[in-house]
Amino acid sequence: MNNKVKSMKTSLIYASLLCLGLASCASDTINKNTQTKKPNIVLFFVDDLGWSDIGMRNANFESPNVDALAAQGMNFENTYVASPTCSPSRATLVTGQHPARLKIVRHIPTGPKWGFDKYNRPSRPVSYWKGDPANFPVPNWLDTEYTTYAEALKEQGYFNHFVGKWHLGHEGYHPVDNGFDSQFGTTNFGHPKGYNAPFFKNTKVFKDAKKGEYLTDKLTEHTVDWIRNYDKEQPFMLSMWFYNVHRPSDGKAEYVEYFKQQGLKGDTAKYAAQIKSMDDAVGKVRKALKDKGVDDNTIILFTSDQGGYFENAPYRGKKQGETLYEGGARVPFFVYWPGVTKPGSVNESVVQTTDIFPTLTEMSGGNVNQYENLDGISLVSTIKSNVDLNRNEPIYGYRAYQDLYVSVRDKEWKLLGYRSGTYRLYNLALDPTEQDDVSEKFPNVVSQLVKKLQSWEKEVGVEQYSGFKTFEH
Repeated sequence: MNNKVKSMKTSLIYASLLCLGLASCASDTINKNTQTKKPNIVLFFVDDLGWSDIGMRNANFESPNVDALAAQGMNFENTYVASPTCSPSRATLVTGQHPARLKIVRHIPTGPKWGFDKYNRPSRPVSYWKGDPANFPVPNWLDTEYTTYAEALKEQGYFNHFVGKWHLGHEGYHPVDNGFDSQFGTTNFGHPKGYNAPFFKNTKVFKDAKKGEYLTDKLTEHTVDWIRNYDKEQPFMLSMWFYNVHRPSDGKAEYVEYFKQQGLKGDTAKYAAQIKSMDDAVGKVRKALKDKGVDDNTIILFTSDQGGYFENAPYRGKKQGETLYEGGARVPFFVYWPGVTKPGSVNESVVQTTDIFPTLTEMSGGNVNQYENLDGISLVSTIKSNVDLNRNEPIYGYRAYQDLYVSVRDKEWKLLGYRSGTYRLYNLALDPTEQDDVSEKFPNVVSQLVKKLQSWEKEVGVEQYSGFKTFEH
C-alpha cells in the first residue's frame, strides 16, 4: 500500500471518528436541549370557588380531578385574594399589582344604570357605587399601559392563549389587547345569563351554541382541540379562566339530578353540578396534555378569584357578606410542577394572588426585578424546596363597597378595618374562624398594624380614602 492510499485511509478513519464525535455531541446537545426545554404552563382560574368548595374539603361536592391535582402537587393552604371581587382579582392576577395600586377595587358593572350600553361598553371611564362611603371612583377597564404576565412570558418565547372570562374591559382592552396572542370565549360581560345555551345576549360570542350545550363544556372542547392542534416550536402559556362557578345557579340537568339523588337540594344541588362541570374540564384538559405527550413538561396552577356564595366552613364569611374575613378572601391554590413538586406537599406560607405574576415570570426564565410596582413575591424557591416563604411584610385585602374595606394580615395577626375608623383584631393561630375580637386586649398590636396600613395606603396612593386618617389609640 503506497503512502497516498495509507494517508487517505487514515484521513477516512479520522473523519469517521470526527463524525461519530460530532453525532455524539449533537445527540448530547439534543438531549440537553430536551432536558432544559422551557415548560408549558396552564393556569386554571375559577370564578367564585370558595376555599372549601371542593370534594377534598366538603363531602357535598365532587371534584376528583382537582383533588388529584392537589394530591400530586403542592397545596398552599393559606392563599388570599388581594381584593376578593371579580375584576380586581383578575387585574391583580394578570399584572402582579395590588388592586389598590391599580385603583380597580370594585367589579366592572353592567347595564345603563352604570353608563354601559347593551354591549357593555362604558360611556365614561369610571364608576361609583351608591353604598360606598368612600365614593371611590373605579376604572371601567384595565388600561393597556400595564405589563401583563402574557407580555412577560412572551419575552421568554411563550405563546399565550386565553380562554373564557376576562371582566377587565370591552373591545380594545381584551386579552389580545393586553399581550395575549389569541383568545376564545371572551365577552364584555362578567357572567353569562345562563350556562345552558343561549349563554349571552348582545354578543357574537357563542352565537352558534345549540340548545342543550353547556358553557363550560364549550370552553373545554375548544381548549382540548387547541392543545391537540398546537404545532408551534415555542412553549405555551394557556390561561383558562372559567365563568363557572359564578351565578346564575345553573348546572347541567343530569348533574343537578344526580346531586338531588345524593340528598342535596335547590341551589346547593345546582352549585354542586357547576363544580362538577368545572372539575370535568380540569380532567379533560389534563388528559389532552397527556395525549399530546407534553404533560411531563407542563406546570399547572389552579386557583380562584374569591370565596363562594355559601359559607366556607370552617371559616367565617363568603362572597357577599364579611368578604374580607377568611371565608371570603381565602381560596384554594395548587401547583403541580412535574419533577419539582412532591406528591402530597402542603405549604403553610401566607400567599397572596399578587405572587402569581412574579412566580410565572420566574418559572418561564424571566427576571422578576425588571418589572416595576410588583406587589408580590415569586414562589419558585418555595415550590422547589417546600420551605416557608417567610414573608417580611403584611398582606393587605382591599375593597370599595361598604364600611368594611381593608384587612391586614401580619403572621398570626389579622386586622379588619372600616371606613368609619372602627376595627377588629384576630389571632388566626388561636382563632382561625375569627370569632374572638381581641383588639381591646392587644392595643399595641392594633396600633402597629394601623401604622403599617397607613404607610401602605400612602405607598399605593389610596390614603385619601382611608378610614384611619385621624387614628389615635
